[in-house]
Amino acid sequence: MKPEEIIEHLKDNLFVFKALLNGKQPDEFNFRPDDSSWSLLEITCHLYDEEKEDFRTRVRNTLHTPHLAPPPINPSGWVKERNYAGQNFEEKLNAFLIERDASIEWLKSLHEAQWDNIYEHPTAGKFTAYSFLTNWLAHDYHHIRQINRRLYEYLKAKSGVSLGYAGDW
Repeated sequence: MKPEEIIEHLKDNLFVFKALLNGKQPDEFNFRPDDSSWSLLEITCHLYDEEKEDFRTRVRNTLHTPHLAPPPINPSGWVKERNYAGQNFEEKLNAFLIERDASIEWLKSLHEAQWDNIYEHPTAGKFTAYSFLTNWLAHDYHHIRQINRRLYEYLKAKSGVSLGYAGDW
């Protein structure tokens, strides 16, 4: 895929996330099927942090200063460190959507971007700006799937009916 196509998919996903998450009530956005699963609130906080501190930062870094290490991140640790479960869902969702819009605006402003620029991570190896961009979109798809799963699990837990007629999950 061309970078421009990936950017358009990232833009489209802004509307997907908004449609999937908008208007949820506390019972729904705080629901966790088990202790090891993230709630919709925690997923939303993660998306917000990843938008600002991971993908946009790494793409920018690799395009403009690939010889410098980007700031460290700790996505799994941030859940507790940043008290995701205690955040305001509406505010985090809106903040994420604003950040995604800013990302799209920035990405679309790039002219003759050097997508082949390489950042060499000391342990994970070489990453091009294009590979970070592509993984950004893959990350979206991962969490869209996760959100849909959480919504399905919530329906199953709260409806009290068999969902087998709908088909296999």
